[in-house]
Amino acid sequence: MLSYAIRRILIAIPVFIGITVVAFVFVRALPGDPVKMQLDPTHLTGPSAEAYIENARAALGLDQPLPVQYAIWLGNVIQGNLGYSYQFKVPVTELFADHIGPSIQLIVSAVIVALILGLVLGVVAALRQNRWADYVIGTTGMFAISVPGFFLGLIVLYVFGLRLAVLPTGGMNTLGVDGDVLDSIAHTILPAGVLAATLVGPYMRYTRQGMLEVLDQRFITAATAKGVSRTGVVIRHALRNALVPLTTAVAVQLPALVAGTVLIEHVFAWPGMGTLILDAVAGRDYPVLLGAVLFTAIAVMAFSLFADLAAAILDPRIRLA
Repeated sequence: MLSYAIRRILIAIPVFIGITVVAFVFVRALPGDPVKMQLDPTHLTGPSAEAYIENARAALGLDQPLPVQYAIWLGNVIQGNLGYSYQFKVPVTELFADHIGPSIQLIVSAVIVALILGLVLGVVAALRQNRWADYVIGTTGMFAISVPGFFLGLIVLYVFGLRLAVLPTGGMNTLGVDGDVLDSIAHTILPAGVLAATLVGPYMRYTRQGMLEVLDQRFITAATAKGVSRTGVVIRHALRNALVPLTTAVAVQLPALVAGTVLIEHVFAWPGMGTLILDAVAGRDYPVLLGAVLFTAIAVMAFSLFADLAAAILDPRIRLA
């Protein structure tokens, strides 16, 4: 396994370089000038404004050719320096440190709920294949996949936040209430529930498909013939092997969710990475956008390696050389 992991890391280096090139080109292709985005529109005319803009662009290094800008930026990244935010005038790493915690709280809460529901519903659907329970669960899962997260968020905000007024409508804590665990949980329920609803459908389908494939294997028949209980066969033998594709899917998806919850975080005014990225797009904050892309790419590659190693542990038939 160690040689496999080292080989994967070496292969990831050129992939990482390619991602940096693509990310740099696409971010710089965004319309709009980041310097002009920070100015009052009424002050964008006249020779003094033009001189100020040129000086500001030179101070940020935006007056140099793109290849030179890329080389300087990549050199700083290799040294662990993601640059300074154009909007907030602080290091990008500090911004990420402030916003990654809320995103992790939201994502972990949602994934735990989605995994529990997905596993239970997927197993039930597989054991009741082509029966009414299978059809109901499949229809529910398809509905959850089809409904956009932001639309579902608006619905639950209206129902539970405005009409019933039983849950907070936004933020992580009530103003003036810091450190209250129950208050934090109350603020997490709606956004985490909406995110979990968008994830439970795929998790359920992965579990169901994996269970159906495993239940037809000979070792399941052998375990049953040896007198293993139905529950033991399902949990100890079938479910463990069915978890391999689900483990891979969740491991690859987790880091992508950090940047993929933009709309849900915006709907619920959640101060996570999604909100930060949305603000960076609006302000053409290149260092923040590039840092978010790199963070997500590195996390995806790391979690992909972890998923492969976990799959080998869950299923001894998989060999990594």
